[in-house]
Amino acid sequence: MLLKDMLIKDNKKIKVYAFVGPSGTGKSYRAQMVASEKNINFIIDDGLLIKDNEVIAGESAKKAPTKIETVKHALFYKDEEKEEIIKALKKYKPESILILGTSDGMVSKIAQNLELPPISKTIYISDVATEEEMQKARRIRVTQGKHVIPVPTFEIKKDFSGFLLDPLQIFKMKGGGQDPYIAEKSIIRPTFSYLGNFTISDTVFRQIIQMLVKKEKDIVKISKIRIDKYGEGMSIYMQSIVKYGCNIEECHKKFQNKVKKEIERLTSMNVQKIEILVKSIIMDETNN
Repeated sequence: MLLKDMLIKDNKKIKVYAFVGPSGTGKSYRAQMVASEKNINFIIDDGLLIKDNEVIAGESAKKAPTKIETVKHALFYKDEEKEEIIKALKKYKPESILILGTSDGMVSKIAQNLELPPISKTIYISDVATEEEMQKARRIRVTQGKHVIPVPTFEIKKDFSGFLLDPLQIFKMKGGGQDPYIAEKSIIRPTFSYLGNFTISDTVFRQIIQMLVKKEKDIVKISKIRIDKYGEGMSIYMQSIVKYGCNIEECHKKFQNKVKKEIERLTSMNVQKIEILVKSIIMDETNN
């Protein structure tokens, strides 16, 4: 038997649930709650396979440049995307899984493309959310272009550098007197948002760095800053002027950490590398 056939055979044993509702009504926001109430540990949402709070396979469809590409990605049309999820399901052997989609047809198509059994039970967004709550979710989507991914921010930050990531933590009580759980999610604004793409100028990063250096005791000045941006984030190269007698390695390391933390906080860009080279050392005139 071929490996692919073995994977498909094992995945046919999984009990498949569906969570269905129109786009922007709060499915991803409530996905963990629904899964927890059904004792489901695995979720498929917009191209991602999620186990508890961890992304274990796939890439978010919300990274796609257009709405059409997003739908194709979410349906696992490409063989490499489909096979990655099938192999992960074989590895983790879930007893059940929750598939999110905008229609019965969509979740059935996802199950079919991933060689999963037919949907055994469907939960609709109207079963778990009031009309008022769904309208509020739609308003946020329309006015702010924000989408929820049901995993913590650190799980997807490297894939969504600069996408306006915000963490969202929700404390929930399970039914039947069970232990409470914390549902962590991330809010993003995808590239296909009708609000348009946005670009963060290198000047912004330079201004953040110059603002931080003013608070430094041993670094007198940052004389040169080079910003290199790429798909998964950015790297920063700097030249510094420091005071004579300071521990250069230590003060540079502390400043690197401050720069990384502040840029990521203010811009959501993923800072992967920071290099600082000493250009010159000057005497501290206050000690003369």
